[in-house]
Amino acid sequence: TINITASDMGFYEDIKAWTRRTGNELLDVKKDKGLIKASIRKGLSAKEDNLTVSCNSNKTGNAENMTMVVFSGDLDKAIASFIIANGAAAMNKKVTLFFTFWGINILRKSAHAPVEKNFIEKMFGFMMPKGSKKLGLSKMNMGGIGPKMIRSIMEKKNVQSLEELIKAAMDSGVEIVACQMSMDLLGIKEEELLDGVKFGGVGYMLAESDESNATLFI
Repeated sequence: TINITASDMGFYEDIKAWTRRTGNELLDVKKDKGLIKASIRKGLSAKEDNLTVSCNSNKTGNAENMTMVVFSGDLDKAIASFIIANGAAAMNKKVTLFFTFWGINILRKSAHAPVEKNFIEKMFGFMMPKGSKKLGLSKMNMGGIGPKMIRSIMEKKNVQSLEELIKAAMDSGVEIVACQMSMDLLGIKEEELLDGVKFGGVGYMLAESDESNATLFI
């Protein structure tokens, strides 16, 4: 049995969903002076619990799988994508993130990679954000001030940064896939992307989507 104290008010409903999804037992959850306090007892294994769910479901997708197509290169949408991915991984789902077009910039390394490019490829590389720390906001970007404000607020609120979310996702086994065709169109080379990224095309994404019970487009 473990006892958890959280300052996030959303945790009150989240912990109910998590214990229900993973087969663990929620002994008690309550709000106390601005905090959420929960007691959890280990129950059925998630695999055993999900097997029962799969057998009783008429869906063709696997109850364990989730696929996300990350098309946007905006900081706020990137944060949302990885928060959802980490949440799904915590519920024992197999998660695949398929990055295409502007979303690939999220996966770029901040350090320069010695690769050969033609003039157009160099221009694309210069104009696009180089890595997660250079992403702008979809709203209220304010010439780069907005992202700095959001990151500062996240730090004060003890919310993981985008870079920490990406690392947590990779450590949890979330599959990070970059669209090879988009890379070719934008002039992005494999050496420019984070270590651990896979490369695939629309066929790979569709196959993963067919085997998922949820597919999101961000």
